[in-house]
Amino acid sequence: MNCVFVTGTDTDAGKTVTAVALLQALYQRGFRCLASKPIAAGADLTPQGLRNSDALLLQRAAGAEQAYAQVNPFCFAPPIAPHIAAEQAGTALQAARIGAALTELQQQSSDWLVIEGAGGWLLPLNMHETMADVIEQLQLPVLLVVGLKLGCLNHALLTVADIQRRGVTLVGWIGNQLNPEPMPFQAENIRALTATIAAPCLGILPYRSDWQQGMADYLDVSHLLQH
Repeated sequence: MNCVFVTGTDTDAGKTVTAVALLQALYQRGFRCLASKPIAAGADLTPQGLRNSDALLLQRAAGAEQAYAQVNPFCFAPPIAPHIAAEQAGTALQAARIGAALTELQQQSSDWLVIEGAGGWLLPLNMHETMADVIEQLQLPVLLVVGLKLGCLNHALLTVADIQRRGVTLVGWIGNQLNPEPMPFQAENIRALTATIAAPCLGILPYRSDWQQGMADYLDVSHLLQH
């Protein structure tokens, strides 16, 4: 199974927008897809249990055939740092447990597995491990989402530097416009990102309030399919 891990320069960089668009783009090309958001903090209590809105969107974009617990095995109610939410819930977030859940998904029959991270690249799982440790151990290709705002160049380059340091493959990056009005000198910032990130740009996503549909049109997944 082909896999890609969608990470971001920060919280709210646009990982879910990108992951949903990517799932839709792959589906349009005839691929069978699975989705995963291993960790989610910020969920509503429903008759079926805790449900995170981003994980539900991923589940729907992948075809809604996966059980929710398979898409989002570690779900916590408060919208706070996941390792703190886990401590409050009496649950230990460990790289080995998360890695095992993702490895189990990789054994299933499908063409693609799109995994959305939580927070940024170095999301703490506990005092000793981060989500980046899981991706490094599994050697999963990474797609970086850059939230287009002041400071994004620094955030992007720091993230890329650690991805490269770990020997993980960065298959590309995507710029995501965070607000209705573009950031000042957005085109110039995109040119700087293109020149300094040693991976192809797979698209620039515009700001749209109805982003749940149609964003796949802004992606060029040809580089990803060639990987």
